Amino acid sequence: MLGGAVSGLTPRAWWRGLRAAVIRARHRSTLTGMLVAAAVCPCPPLLVPEVAAGAAPELDAARAACADAVGVLAAARPDLLIVTGPAGPEDEGAFPAGSSGSFAGFGVELTVRLGEAPALSGAAPRTLPASLAVGAWLLERARWAGAPVEGLGIDERAAVGRCAETGREAAARADRVAMLVMGDGSACRTVKAPGYLDDRAVGFDAEAARALGAADVAALGALDASLAHELAVAGRAPWQVLAGAAEGAGLGGQLLYEDAPYGVGYVVASWS
Repeated sequence: MLGGAVSGLTPRAWWRGLRAAVIRARHRSTLTGMLVAAAVCPCPPLLVPEVAAGAAPELDAARAACADAVGVLAAARPDLLIVTGPAGPEDEGAFPAGSSGSFAGFGVELTVRLGEAPALSGAAPRTLPASLAVGAWLLERARWAGAPVEGLGIDERAAVGRCAETGREAAARADRVAMLVMGDGSACRTVKAPGYLDDRAVGFDAEAARALGAADVAALGALDASLAHELAVAGRAPWQVLAGAAEGAGLGGQLLYEDAPYGVGYVVASWS
């Protein structure tokens, strides 16, 4: 019977809700691709030895874990690799293959390129933000040749729902999509951290690391965006893009590295 309120809703509101559900279902039905693997890595420029200089050995374990995670991507044999990471409002959106980035701003004359631009590509290359430049460096270090590469910058303040939808759209870009997800945990882990000490940072990072290591899509989607901003968590938005991309993919996760050098939380995980 539709003549009265249903579950506390008026008939008009009930129909609006039903129509919205149908539209969402139709939208999902057009998304034919699937996420087959992901690597989660931190994105400090210090990960690049030339930038870290004398301090480079301090992140050797993190670099080794990142190399292992990127290896999982190659083993998945994707049709497309998407590198996503935090970016400012001016650096949001897609970065076509062939886009380049530089570490000159960190005192090093080193340029990296995000894959190779297709010969007939109509998309103009863009300058990579720092997070995607670090991702491009990881791929160059691994001599990536497994699939075409694209970049995706996401605003650190992007709403949770927008991140999830961005991830769903990314996973639909090809039949078999892999993602390299760049992002740091809280920058408030110690008194010498960039954001000073915040007692809430350890708990937030622990839950994020647990979710990333377990490929727990629901837990990643539940991370508090406002708290993440207060704790200077650069990885929250990219992690939630990953959560959206992985919906229904049934991937398992493995935590490869977790530490907080320099008072910033770094996590490396692989999903496959």
